Amino acid sequence: MTIAARSKAILLHFSGPDKPGLTAQLTGILATYNIAILDIGQAVVHEHLALGILIELPAGEDFAPLKSALQARATELELHARFRSIPREALQHWLHALGQHHFIVTLLGRTITASQLAQVSAAISAHSMNIERIERLSGQLSHCNAPVNACVEFAICGDALREASMRAAFLHIAQELSIDIAFQRESIFRRNRRLFAFDMDSTLIQGEVIDELAKLAGVGADVARITEAAMRGELNFDESFTRRVRLLEGLPVEKVNSLLNAIPLAEGAERLIRTLKLLGYKTVILSGGFNFFARSLQKRLGIDEYHSNELEIGSGLVTGRVVPPIINGECKAALLREIAQREGISLEQVVAVGDGANDIPMLNLAGMGIAYRAKPLVRQSADQSISSLGLDGLLYLLGVRDRDLQPHEAEDSLN
Repeated sequence: MTIAARSKAILLHFSGPDKPGLTAQLTGILATYNIAILDIGQAVVHEHLALGILIELPAGEDFAPLKSALQARATELELHARFRSIPREALQHWLHALGQHHFIVTLLGRTITASQLAQVSAAISAHSMNIERIERLSGQLSHCNAPVNACVEFAICGDALREASMRAAFLHIAQELSIDIAFQRESIFRRNRRLFAFDMDSTLIQGEVIDELAKLAGVGADVARITEAAMRGELNFDESFTRRVRLLEGLPVEKVNSLLNAIPLAEGAERLIRTLKLLGYKTVILSGGFNFFARSLQKRLGIDEYHSNELEIGSGLVTGRVVPPIINGECKAALLREIAQREGISLEQVVAVGDGANDIPMLNLAGMGIAYRAKPLVRQSADQSISSLGLDGLLYLLGVRDRDLQPHEAEDSLN
């Protein structure tokens, strides 16, 4: 964008009670005077309007008639009007900022407080980044009764060299305040994801299937110790998985199938999958767990496909073996790449969600990797980490607002 050398830039600002037609009437006056608009922004908070318009006044043009017309119309509309000439150096600074990198900061919690907003905005300022827009994505920010979801999104811009230190600052604040702060680059892919890949155990469901099978087999403590070590990344997944499955030998298939309705879904799982289907996303389970449970979960939630391990059954009993190959971390990543290629989807358009060490390869491969209520090692490895909300909180990272979903959710409740 270029500005004529002798032209003047003037910022028009209007504020007051919102009502239909305000913007049309004010811009209509600008059209009458054939004024060029350089920038425009509008926000409504609790039925109160704030409208800013940056205009270019041709060299030698008298601003007084236009100013009088705008002031008169603002008075009629019960708006307060302010007019400020923008110095040439300030205008050049603004033009330079248009070329800076843009980021999205998403603040998530059960409630959003003034202290949290203050610390996040202070961190943004300390890294010489500028807030361009703030938007509430959740229904409310604080709740009178039981807390649900609260989310505020910041659109900011600044030097990309500060990205790493900015992430570190947000991680510290999130840990200190027990909230989640997602930090991502604004790009054409952020609102154009097409594939979600989920781990199953402790991600889509509240528990580890193999641990529950072990309890039924009377070897719960032995298997739990191996599971925890594997999830922390202390043991090779294939070795630990083989050792755990071996302990299940002799478990009747009836007891295996009894788990299908015994392990609850993760909080927000149904709402998330239902919304992703509504928006046209492809969904897939990539799990180091077992097919019998993944198959049931696929049918229950309407997930497109699943890839998990086949627990070998012989004569109605668990044999203690898995039908090869074992779905480990490397296999999950390879399957994710294969599915994306088959569907013609860029990896930048892929979101992967998991909680364990064997999820790290697919989290790192995806355009957005999300550690969900994950172990410390996984949180440190993933692009984003969500622990304070249910799975449906992931929708906020896509820019989905609660009010966007209300008509569809109301319709579902009637069906």
